[in-house]
Amino acid sequence: MLKFSRGIDQDRAATAGGLQQIAFARGAAAAAQPSRLPTLVATAATVAVLYFARDVFLPLAIAILLTFALAPLVSRLRRVGCPRSVAVIGTVTTAFLFLSAFGVVIAMQVSEVAQNLPTYQYNIVEKVRTLKETGSESQILERIGRVIERISTEISRPEPEMRASPEPAPEAKPLLVEIFSPQRPVETLKNIINPLLGPLATTGLVIVVVIFMLFEREELRDRFIRLVGYGDLHRTTEALQDAGARVGRYLLMQLVVNITYGIPLAIGLSLLGIPNAVLWGMLAIVLRFVPYIGPVIAAALPLFLAFAAAPGWSLLVWTAALFIVLELLSNNVVEPWLYGSRTGLSPLAIIVAAIFWAWLWGPVGLVLSTPLTVCLVVLGRHVPQFEFLEILLGNEPVLDPKERLYQRLLAGDPDEATDNAEDMLEEKYLVEFYDTVAIPALLLAERDRARGALTNAQAAQIAQSANTLIANLEEIAGEEEGEEETGAEAQESDGDDDADEYDLPPGDGKSVLCVGGRSDLDDVTASMLAQTLWIQGADAAHARHEVLKAGNIKALKLEGRNAVVLSVLDRDFMRHAKFTVRRLKRMAPAARVGIVLWQEDARPGTTERDQLIESLQADFMVFGMGDAVREALSDELPRSLKLAHPKIAPGYAMRRSKRADRESTVKAD
Repeated sequence: MLKFSRGIDQDRAATAGGLQQIAFARGAAAAAQPSRLPTLVATAATVAVLYFARDVFLPLAIAILLTFALAPLVSRLRRVGCPRSVAVIGTVTTAFLFLSAFGVVIAMQVSEVAQNLPTYQYNIVEKVRTLKETGSESQILERIGRVIERISTEISRPEPEMRASPEPAPEAKPLLVEIFSPQRPVETLKNIINPLLGPLATTGLVIVVVIFMLFEREELRDRFIRLVGYGDLHRTTEALQDAGARVGRYLLMQLVVNITYGIPLAIGLSLLGIPNAVLWGMLAIVLRFVPYIGPVIAAALPLFLAFAAAPGWSLLVWTAALFIVLELLSNNVVEPWLYGSRTGLSPLAIIVAAIFWAWLWGPVGLVLSTPLTVCLVVLGRHVPQFEFLEILLGNEPVLDPKERLYQRLLAGDPDEATDNAEDMLEEKYLVEFYDTVAIPALLLAERDRARGALTNAQAAQIAQSANTLIANLEEIAGEEEGEEETGAEAQESDGDDDADEYDLPPGDGKSVLCVGGRSDLDDVTASMLAQTLWIQGADAAHARHEVLKAGNIKALKLEGRNAVVLSVLDRDFMRHAKFTVRRLKRMAPAARVGIVLWQEDARPGTTERDQLIESLQADFMVFGMGDAVREALSDELPRSLKLAHPKIAPGYAMRRSKRADRESTVKAD
């Protein structure tokens, strides 16, 4: 009793110490986790500064982006042997002369369109009248007009007021008189120049900043590294290179795409007879820098002009067809060909960023929204404090494939899980998908179930959704079964290549039964293993874990089976596996009986595995899909069951002989 009580006290002390260690570890982890509040406060303060000081930061942002765009050209000229000053001044001068000429042409074309608008008035009125007459035949427009007229009349009608006494006549108000005086030439010139001073000053400031940034590019880079990343030169340098490469490539490729769109558009509109076709092509080049909204605006203006310029409807139809053809070619041919890699932004992030920067800096912010957001994503990728920016704005998946599949199964959505699986199966085989995605997802579910975070109902829901997924992938499994012979011939021809992990043996003439260990999730893994064996050509079947119970195991049909495989996710099953393995080996002496203990990481070593096989008296024990298929289809002979322990065997034989003597004595009497 004393030893027993001491053992209990030791266990309690160990348990208390373990709980204290767990509590200490949780507290340390909570203390080590950085708070999000300073980052959010800093972000809000930065947005406020950018909004209220936009007159200062907007030219700087334009200058920085132009520096990113012109830096590759300057570097190329330097490599050719051009002096730095000549390369910088020449590149900046050429770029701004081109932009100035671009702006002058657009201004001239816009003034010409404004002068010609009155000539289109007759066509617009006639087409509106035609539409009105077409609508009046069905009396739709007339009814709508009468309803609107009644509502407006009722709203504008004054309410009657009860007057107790006649009101006095209103006092006569003085008449306002405005005196016009001719302006002097100096004042007229001042009124013309004043609106231009702001844009001209901003343009000059941008030019000067771009020149100095290109001259001092290396010096600015070193200062930035010293300021924010001196303790981690590798990460800071990688962030700067990533940001420069992404923004520069985006601006250059987008410019090329827009030019290949705008020039054919101008030529097509000119051939159709649309006035000022050069203007619409140049506007399309500029407006397509605005994501999603820009192409719509670029198409709306020429379509309206086609509606107004000609009396018929054919010009409008041909113009719309031209835009549709150019959009299809640009989106499906030119952009995939020129974009070696995307900007790293999700489509929703591009739209949200466009709204945000348009609110912050107006139309110019709308044009700059995509490159500025690319810089934010690069910042979130390389700076841990701003990782949420990459999660919110980036296009990379934030969940692993196994976590995504587990989430869909937990939500009871096998259809989306099937869609995701089919996308992955375009690049990998079904056995690889099961081994690297599906089984790890079920391991996540098993861990949640073991720690009490997953109820039995949720586990059953996951198993049901997973079974639906397996059934949906049956067609792909059939296609892979037909590919086995071709794949085997290709492997024979490539004899020098390294053996693939998922090069599996054929299963012709083999019969295998896969049985779940102790839960519905184990049954799902048994179904996946059976489907994989069926792809290899084996006669594979699966059974639920209930058949292993004492009252049901005798009804299990094992005749003709070459192997029986127990599929298990929970390691606790090993405590009861020995009895199950022995019964199965007695029922099917000619079959190899083994266990698949599914493990993604930290798989037991060879020594531990051999010890488990010896203690369980199983024929094999594996931890992955590839090894499970190889062992199930192996030609090795099953191992025989060992006799009972030698210390127990003599006593058991003596009791058996005494029992036989008593039975013979009873028969003699």
